[in-house]
Amino acid sequence: MAIKKQIPEGSSELQEKFINCMMRRGKKSIARRIFNDAMKILREQGKTDPVAIFDKALESVKPLTEVRARRVGGSVYQIPVEVNPKRQMALSIRWVIDACRTRKGKAMAEKLAQELNDASNETGAAFKKREDVHKMAAANKAFAHFARYK
Repeated sequence: MAIKKQIPEGSSELQEKFINCMMRRGKKSIARRIFNDAMKILREQGKTDPVAIFDKALESVKPLTEVRARRVGGSVYQIPVEVNPKRQMALSIRWVIDACRTRKGKAMAEKLAQELNDASNETGAAFKKREDVHKMAAANKAFAHFARYK
């Protein structure tokens, strides 16, 4: 018997995943309130559709390639590999939440709204993290031929 997930009305599966990742110590109601407050803040800033900004922010932060350490012949090489879609989403969610938590001096809802806005405009700490990962993969492109060794 399959268990169906209960998704609150007006919320998507991606939003619920984000809320679950943002949650600390099982306090889901607090995480949901922070997320909803961030959406209200985005709406107050004149954004017509905060959910579209949320989706665009996560899409812009998704990494396409990353480096994996692989040991070949006694040496460890950083080998660029493509990232599968599930991991792309997990990394983008993690990076946005980490970027929010490292910002100082505001409430979490305000920091989340600002980071989502920055990420949708392709700026901010989460987008910078993505660019750094891509630069690292590009710098180690010479070792891509080691990807076939396991």
